[in-house]
Amino acid sequence: MNNITMKLNADDLILSALKEDITSEDITTNSVMPKYQQGEVELICKEDGIIAGLDVFKRVFELLDESTDITFFCKDGDFVKNGQKLAIVRGDIRVLLSGERTALNYLQRMSGIATYTRKIADMLEGSSTKLLDTRKTTPNMRIFEKYAVKVGGGYNHRFNLSDGILLKDNHIGAAGGVKEAVKMAKEYAPFVRKIEIEVENLDMLKEALEAGADIIMLDNMSVDDMKEAVKLAKGKAETECSGNVTKENIARLIDIGVDYISSGALTHSSPILDLSLKNLHAI
Repeated sequence: MNNITMKLNADDLILSALKEDITSEDITTNSVMPKYQQGEVELICKEDGIIAGLDVFKRVFELLDESTDITFFCKDGDFVKNGQKLAIVRGDIRVLLSGERTALNYLQRMSGIATYTRKIADMLEGSSTKLLDTRKTTPNMRIFEKYAVKVGGGYNHRFNLSDGILLKDNHIGAAGGVKEAVKMAKEYAPFVRKIEIEVENLDMLKEALEAGADIIMLDNMSVDDMKEAVKLAKGKAETECSGNVTKENIARLIDIGVDYISSGALTHSSPILDLSLKNLHAI
């Protein structure tokens, strides 16, 4: 994330996280460190994985004290190993102690998502299918989680409800059917917007193609039906496969030939990457 992105989109969220952790004061830190003392602490990796979110980690400390200095020995997207020293953080010891948990929460979460995404993206290597995330993100964490997906080798689906048209089962129900939903979307949406619609069977697929949908999401369909759907949609619409996709079951989808595979698991089920701040001392 660059400085402009951070200031426009992330600073308020990071400050909110800090305020959640420090309502009036850090009573523990203030009891053992009543006045300014310069110090440093090491960021240590405790398991192998992909690192993501270093700028966010850094920004936590900068928002507490802009004079905090961090030297990184890696960059986002690097594969890091258990025991590796990733950074040295220097500054007011009170800031290092008070910002520790919030900074690590962001970095561990984002690195966990990048690591999990990379594992699945590697399974798709060599195919023409792109791996997408979803909107199944932690509230107020979407900008960080979707960034981590990109670092891990995935691609971002729409960022929010204003970002694109995706007609799902309940939208189709509200409109009265597949054709009606696509027709109404075409009439309402700007011409520059693509229209994607979710289908659950081949009959719905045929309706969506006849109505002129740009992207067809094949939701929880059988492998055989998805293969047939890809054939029917070829040259008419792009295809996306969706529905409880994880690293344990994605192998069955690789040879179907869809343009995209979306997985909510990238952001809602990836474990954190274990990281720690250690060896704090005065300098």
